Amino acid sequence: MSTILVTGGTGTLGTPVVARLRAAGHDVRVLSRHAKDHPVDLRDGSGLDAAMAGAEVVVHCASSPRGGDDVAAGHLIEAARRAGTVTNVVYISIVGVDVVPFGYYTVKYKVERMLEESGLGVTILRTTQFHDLVAMTVDTLAKVPVVPLPLPKGVRVQPIAVAEVADRLAELAVPAPAGRVTDMGGPEIHTLVELGRARLAATGRRRRVFALPLAGKAYAAFRRGGNLTPSHAVGKVTFAEFLKAGAGAGAGG
Repeated sequence: MSTILVTGGTGTLGTPVVARLRAAGHDVRVLSRHAKDHPVDLRDGSGLDAAMAGAEVVVHCASSPRGGDDVAAGHLIEAARRAGTVTNVVYISIVGVDVVPFGYYTVKYKVERMLEESGLGVTILRTTQFHDLVAMTVDTLAKVPVVPLPLPKGVRVQPIAVAEVADRLAELAVPAPAGRVTDMGGPEIHTLVELGRARLAATGRRRRVFALPLAGKAYAAFRRGGNLTPSHAVGKVTFAEFLKAGAGAGAGG
């Protein structure tokens, strides 16, 4: 059994990862700013050295679309080096970060390179978007007082279940690093317009959906399918099954 740090351990993905690792008997440290045992702020690195002491594996799930992931990763890398016991940093990334020039993706790709160049043992897993993220995106846009609901035209997604990604991360959270592992994609590819309609119907909202053409290099890359991995459609749970189960009911549920 290993001592494992999980950043973002109270989040959508981190919570099931922590549960799986603890069920397997590992000593798991959940890092967050408000944690009683291991209060850590990745923005400035405070508390990291104490939390990292004696750890063998770090599962890095913490992320913010508002920016700063590269700064957080820098603090994490330096603390792991100082600890001298970390043999594997497991990082969750996104399919397409190297080909889609979207700001959040660009920073995620930068973190990948930082880890690969850090001299530490590293495991990087890229997955497609979570079912929860697609549902949340539709719910957020549905709050805009515009009829019909605008969704990007021609953008396809391949959503995957968080639980399946958590299973894979728990498998990878071992002392031996595996480098860049095979991508994980959801079982089906649909347009955002199709999924938006399904989400609205599942949550009882009568709203027409409008396919809105956008502009820019990031939008063009999404339309080309840079965020998809059809050859690695290993997920089992479809978006329809996710909705039927009532997962992520959100504001519309």
